[in-house]
Amino acid sequence: MRRVAVVEKGWIGGGNTGRNTTIVRSNYRQPQLQRLLDYSLKLWHGLSDDLNYNVMFSPRGALFLGHSDADMVRLAERGDALMAMGIDAELMDRDAVAKLIPLLDMSRDARWPIDGGLMQRRGGTARHDAVAWGFARAADMLGVDIIENCEVTGFLREGDRVTGVRTSRGDIAGGRTGICVAGNSGHVAGLAGIRLPIESHTLQAWVTEPVKPMIDTVVMSQTLHCYFSQSDKGGMVGGGDPDFFPSYAQRGAPLRLEDSIAQSIALAPALSRLRMVRTWAGVTDMSFDGSPIIGETPLDGLYLNGGWCYGGFKATPGSGRLYAHLLATGKSHPVAAPFDLARFAEGRTIDEVGSGPMPQSR
Repeated sequence: MRRVAVVEKGWIGGGNTGRNTTIVRSNYRQPQLQRLLDYSLKLWHGLSDDLNYNVMFSPRGALFLGHSDADMVRLAERGDALMAMGIDAELMDRDAVAKLIPLLDMSRDARWPIDGGLMQRRGGTARHDAVAWGFARAADMLGVDIIENCEVTGFLREGDRVTGVRTSRGDIAGGRTGICVAGNSGHVAGLAGIRLPIESHTLQAWVTEPVKPMIDTVVMSQTLHCYFSQSDKGGMVGGGDPDFFPSYAQRGAPLRLEDSIAQSIALAPALSRLRMVRTWAGVTDMSFDGSPIIGETPLDGLYLNGGWCYGGFKATPGSGRLYAHLLATGKSHPVAAPFDLARFAEGRTIDEVGSGPMPQSR
């Protein structure tokens, strides 16, 4: 397929691609998600060469902390599941974690004592803006028309078949139409009369002033669901739980930010000395089982890539390639096949608590 148009309401990188905390990993529990995210992680390691553009991928490692015996059991189970699939996972004891990240509060009277962790060495971070620019430049060189500041207002239809889109700048006809709009999946699908099993929630993030290197890996918590890492510019970037109510507001919410920041400071007290630079929120489309949707819709010629909850950035190269396969052939790639929309009606949900929506959001 050579005649391709990407229609963007705002500007490339102005949505969730530029509003996340840049974490890349594949250490999930469910085998379907392991295959999907590790497919993507392998592509991350060669993405700069593939795009001929430095996306600043940094495989610095992604560490899940455990704060109790129960936490460590769950981390060990996850590690065993990952290694059974051929995915790297390293269970670390308390001393190994303390040696890896000296700034963590390893005292036994800490608010959340640290008993160990699960490390994925191949995980890390990437520069979100560079990823957007690299893909856009590579697509443009292949002849893709990228139309910015062009809002989709409806769909062209012939009966139950979608034949194109209506936009604020005119109609565009097409043999196949793909929806890939992150937190606006429910809204855009609604323009075609489709109600998705998705809610749009906001996910908070924050960044501090730049400082000298202090933490050289991604730190996450099994129990707290806060996470932080240091960017290449030196700022500490972090986040936490979503707001747990439907919203499209791309701005910081003090209540949720306070939780995330307090938890991060409790884990690494040195963070308390840093000044906040800015906060923001990304709009995430939370599917009802916490897993993405990649597949056909009830309308012929209309396809969907959405429902990524807060795991979409790490899947960027993999989900893009799998979605391109679907749009080009009309058939799902074997790695993406379990994530079809029909699974909700047929009871084939892929539910991973802690990787998709938390129980409060259901």
